[in-house]
Amino acid sequence: MTAVGIDAIEIWTGNLKLDLPGTFAPEKGEDPEKYTKGLGLNASSFPDSYEDIVTMGANAAHRLMERKGLEPDDIGRIDVATESSFDNSKPVSTYVAGCLEDVYDGDFHHANKGERKFACIAGTQSLDDAYNWISAGRNRGRGALVIATDTALYARGDAGEATQGAGAIAMYIDEDPDLIELSAEQGYGSADETDFLKPNQQFPSVDGKRSVQVYLARMREALEDYESAAGDVHPEDITFAPFHTPFPGMVRKAALLAYRHVIRDTSIEDDLAGEIGRQPRPEAFDTDDDYREALREYMDELKETDRYQEWYAEMIDPTLSISREVGNWYTGSVHVARASALKSALEDGRDLTGETLLIGSYGSGAQAEIHTETVQDGWEDEIEALNVDEQLAARYDLTWADYEDVHDAHNHEMDVDVEEFTTPDEEFVFDGWGRMGERQYRYVE
Repeated sequence: MTAVGIDAIEIWTGNLKLDLPGTFAPEKGEDPEKYTKGLGLNASSFPDSYEDIVTMGANAAHRLMERKGLEPDDIGRIDVATESSFDNSKPVSTYVAGCLEDVYDGDFHHANKGERKFACIAGTQSLDDAYNWISAGRNRGRGALVIATDTALYARGDAGEATQGAGAIAMYIDEDPDLIELSAEQGYGSADETDFLKPNQQFPSVDGKRSVQVYLARMREALEDYESAAGDVHPEDITFAPFHTPFPGMVRKAALLAYRHVIRDTSIEDDLAGEIGRQPRPEAFDTDDDYREALREYMDELKETDRYQEWYAEMIDPTLSISREVGNWYTGSVHVARASALKSALEDGRDLTGETLLIGSYGSGAQAEIHTETVQDGWEDEIEALNVDEQLAARYDLTWADYEDVHDAHNHEMDVDVEEFTTPDEEFVFDGWGRMGERQYRYVE
């Protein structure tokens, strides 16, 4: 079977930056380490007044197409994953296609377009759709453009306010990919939950404690389901494990749970037994409460072992470097984590060709997916082409007053005009409203 996977990626971050320890924490009267060490975040990215999910997605896609020498005829489908959509009928992909048609001679009239929604997992679901479309032979030699784009904003004063972010990641899915090959096997954990939702509202309603519990439960189910199809996962078979990253602090919890699961009944558990004992088994306890308490104690001790901390530093921490500087991108966050891991390996001079990534995606409501990816021979050129460091360095640093203004500008219930903080350059921008209330865009040379 021909390999199918991600041939190229591009990242577009919002043009504004909110410094969490330097600007947000003092305004809230909080210790900066609540954000840098607790949440694991240094800054959030924000869209300027002329940016939104369409401009960010189109800019990422345009840069990808230019770099790869792609024309509209090379693309047979455009799928946009977002939970920040502003229209309940017309998909964001049509707006993105319209933007791109303004700068290319051809058009996307024969490309299938859609919009995926399942909270933050929708970006991975769009990858799955593209994989299935190509594997079924329905692509006629063309590739798929998958875009994850979001403005992850919360109401001011909300507990999630510090985790906000905005940005887009574009991915080109094709046969014989240059970056990673997607596995045919997937594992799912899914249940009807109300941990995070937006019932006809822009800003989310969140049960933070419940959301963490649901995230961990669905991830465990997905890993078990994946192993039922692909066989047991062993830590030594995986190079990096990019997880959905609403904030790095949540990944710390998911990573510990995953590590405990994959070392069970392995030589690693045997090696650690002399230090912290073997993992509790439910059949050894009279009640579920006793078992859960023993398990909590075991995981607290496991977290402090050198073996676990070395594994976390090597396999998990490199996936968080970009997220620390941009905050939550909802549908894009797990794909940013993948890029972070590969970027870290490139900077360290590591050859990852043939190595395996374990991808843990999650969407509130709730569903998790686990699959693996194999790094391809052209990965170094693809990751070296990213200019995310330059984008992060060029962001405008918001004052608190600036932040309040731009937050109001992107609040759908407010009619606020805010002067742009940055000057657009070779990018798509929001250009006002059309006769039916539609958003309009133009390209700035």
